[in-house]
Order: sequence, then C-alpha cells, then structure tokens
Amino acid sequence: MKVALISFHSFLEPGGVKIHVLNLAKEFEKRKVEFKIIVPRRKIKENYGKNVILLGTSFPLIWGGGASDLVFNFIPISIERCLIKEKFTILHFHNASFPSFFQILLSPLSFKTTNILTFHSDIERSNFLKKFPHFFEIFVNFCNLRLDGLIAVSKVALKYFENFKKPKVLIPNGVDLEAFNPKNKKIERFLDGKINLLFVGRIEERKGLIYLLKAFLILKRKYQNLRLIVVGDGPERENCEKFTKENNLKDVIFLGNVEKDLPSLYATCDIFCAPSIFGESFGLVILEAMASGKPIVGFANEGYKELMKGTRGEKFLAKPRNFKELAEKIEILVKNKKLREEMGKWGEREAKKYSWGKITDKILEFYQLCKIETKNKY
Repeated sequence: MKVALISFHSFLEPGGVKIHVLNLAKEFEKRKVEFKIIVPRRKIKENYGKNVILLGTSFPLIWGGGASDLVFNFIPISIERCLIKEKFTILHFHNASFPSFFQILLSPLSFKTTNILTFHSDIERSNFLKKFPHFFEIFVNFCNLRLDGLIAVSKVALKYFENFKKPKVLIPNGVDLEAFNPKNKKIERFLDGKINLLFVGRIEERKGLIYLLKAFLILKRKYQNLRLIVVGDGPERENCEKFTKENNLKDVIFLGNVEKDLPSLYATCDIFCAPSIFGESFGLVILEAMASGKPIVGFANEGYKELMKGTRGEKFLAKPRNFKELAEKIEILVKNKKLREEMGKWGEREAKKYSWGKITDKILEFYQLCKIETKNKY
C-alpha cells in the first residue's frame, strides 16, 4: 500500500487541514505505511522535504468569510508523471479545490487507485453556493462516480453528503498528545500574575476576533489583571489592531504566526477563547487547548458544539456574535480559579479520545473497506 495524502491548501499558511495531514503522515511513518504528501505551490521556491510533492499552483481565495485555495494544474501531464512515478494505490484527498480535484480524478491512472475524500469544511455560509445551489449537487454526483469512500471530520461536514452512495464514515480530527499537554513549559514573560486569555487562528471574518476584543473591552473595565494574547494573522488583523488603539485597550498582544510556540502558549494561558461565528466543522484549536488542560469559552457554532458536549461544555458557549454573553461566560472563569482547573481537567480527559493513534487506526480500517469498493469497479 502506498498512499498519496493530497491537500489543496498551500503549506505556506497555517491551518487545520495542514495540521491534520502532517499528523496523519507522522502516524504513517511510525507504522511504516508508505506515503507522500501532495500540495500545491504558491511561490516559485518552496521546499518541504523529500516526502512532500509540489503539484499544481494555488491562488488564495476568500470563501464564505474565510481563506481557501483555488488550485490549477496548468500542465496536466504533470499529474500523469507523478502518478506513474509514485505508483500510489490510494489517493486520499483532503477537501477539494476546483479544478485540480477534478483534473486528478479524471486522470486515467486514478481509475486504478482507491480514491477517498476527507471533507473538513462547513460550507453553509458560502455565498457562491447560495448563488449556485446546484453546484454541490453536481459535485456529489461526481464523487459518486469517482470516489470509493468518504470521511467527514464531523456531523456538520457529513450532512452535505446525504446522497453519496459509497462507504462513508465520521472520523474526527485528532490531536497530538505528545505535543499538546499540561506538562509543556510556560512562557516566562506572561507569568506576572495576570490572567491570560488566548486566541489562536487566522484573523479573518469567520474567526470572530473582533467580538472577543469587544468582550475583552467589557471585562477590562472590571478586571485590570487580564491579558489577551492573539496568535495568528490575516486580512482582519489591521481592523482588530485599530479597534484596540481606538478604545485604548491595553494588554492585548498580537504575536502573529508562531506555530512552533503553540504548545507553550496553550500551557501559559488560563482561559482559551474560540470566538468563531460560523464555518467551523470541528474545532482543532479547541481540541489542542483541551489536551493542554485549559478551560474553553467560545461561540456556539455547529462545529464547536460537537466538541463542547454535555452540561460542562455547553455552559461556556455563547450565541455567535453576542460579545456581551461571551464576556459573561469568560467572567465566570475569571472569578473562579477552581472552576478553571476543573474544566481544564475535563477537557484533558475528553481530548484523550482523539489521540492520533486512535484516529489513524480508524482511517486505516476505512482504507481496507474502500479497497473492496475499488475491486467492485471492474
């Protein structure tokens, strides 16, 4: 068995799909499963090591209030060359981009491979699909013709494939428990007695940072010992920084993209804040914070509700965009250190259900099921 882990998201940008693919590849290495990662290039010079193949060209695209990629293979024969050289038996796609997804699956060589799609997205708010509602129906019909199996990372993602006729399964994202855990070293400069709130994500409309800033403004009027650490970058960063300056909002620190420091930042924070207003199919950053033993406060979008289950989790989810309610939820934890510790331990227990070892077991089992579907094609 040789697997192609195909992502249509540029590796130049941080993101959930990138993390998912890299962690799955890490587990494959442990198990001696032969694989290569295939991603599009966005710059002339990109190099991610011997196990990553650059195929196609990515153009950044704003999709449903968030960033995505439009991927073209301008030299279609490059697909054939790659598939001939690598001799993959499984093509495992992670999301789909027009037209590259179709170009690969229409290659004659892909008719002999087992083809699987993992769908990571919540596309409910897509303006494109609102204008062209039949496009996704056409997409699912194409998937029925050319795929042998479908994985969705959540119920939110799975609901778009009710008419998919081949094997399909819900396998959530995983979390690297070695990288994210309560034992990680904390960052000294933030250990000055202040309560640290943490945001991690691309600073774009759907991630809702502006609403967290509005909630933080309310809280700072009552509690001077609060700090908000913002990790990430994106098109809304300038507006968010402008808001902090106009409101003389102190103790907000924008760190930019610091992926390598994430385990320590999670360990350092006291409360993790996830204010995404829509478009979350799962909530990988929530899972990382839970694995780090931190309490979570956020907005009740569909993806986050799947992770923050039961009375413990639901209690700390506010109605999307309601920054006043978000401030109230955060204040409960600000005032109660014992509750912060209890919620952190609850999250840590929940996160263990999503270890990458367990998730990879399920994916490999699904590969075997889909191989039967491949044989039935002929």
